[in-house]
Amino acid sequence: MTGRTVRGERPMSGALAEVGLDGGQLVMVKRADDPGAAQAEAAGLCWLAEAGAVRIPKVHGHEARWLVTDLIPQGRPSAGAAHEFGRGLAALHAAGAPAFGAPPPGGPVEAYIGLAPMRNVTGTDWPVWYAEHRVLPYLRAAVDRGTIRPAETDVVERVCEALPELAGPAEPPARLHGDLWNGNVLWGADGDVWLIDPAAHGGHRETDLAMLHLFGCPHLEQVVDGYRQAAPLADGWADRIALHQLFPLLVHAVLFGRGYAEQALTAARRALA
Repeated sequence: MTGRTVRGERPMSGALAEVGLDGGQLVMVKRADDPGAAQAEAAGLCWLAEAGAVRIPKVHGHEARWLVTDLIPQGRPSAGAAHEFGRGLAALHAAGAPAFGAPPPGGPVEAYIGLAPMRNVTGTDWPVWYAEHRVLPYLRAAVDRGTIRPAETDVVERVCEALPELAGPAEPPARLHGDLWNGNVLWGADGDVWLIDPAAHGGHRETDLAMLHLFGCPHLEQVVDGYRQAAPLADGWADRIALHQLFPLLVHAVLFGRGYAEQALTAARRALA
């Protein structure tokens, strides 16, 4: 993949290894379980890096099931780094995308969010696109798996019907990381924040912010302050967090079971409240 000689390897998990190359460079090698996942992640990393807004590990090569990137030495979270990350995230979103659901250049339509399939089908109207391609497919999958009961789907379906009224002011397609939970935010030893493991696509910028709120993030208040200084958010954005969290919660319900299904149903009720 890189054309360089491997000098050593240190497994970090079942899918990750730290690898030393000739010349002393250390890289991260990741094994993907599904064909196409490495291509999707590589394309996403390159597309995010192209914006020049947030630190992104360099892609050194990829094959069907393997991805090689820079290894990022990790440090400690800080308020200053969080504030700058917020400003950078705003600039990343402002770099834009051709449409909602647009995949990165060279990225497949059949992509992934974590271990779940994610189709990058494009649309021009965010409420319609979000319902058809981000909420309802995972609601159906959760019902098929028995994680959500058929009688419970009504509240999510009502959210989808009401999306034109719930979505807030229209926004242009943003360049999203797409899976921006705390585990994909690395606090580098260099004092910068780095983003890894994207499910990059064109989407609504509030979705990335809602993901940061879903599982928590160090110095989140400073991240949001930095973001809003660089790019003010539309009125009512905080009230729409549950609406944007509905998608990742349904993904987690499909992957991890009933606990997340209950959280998704709670988010749907909150979005309608």
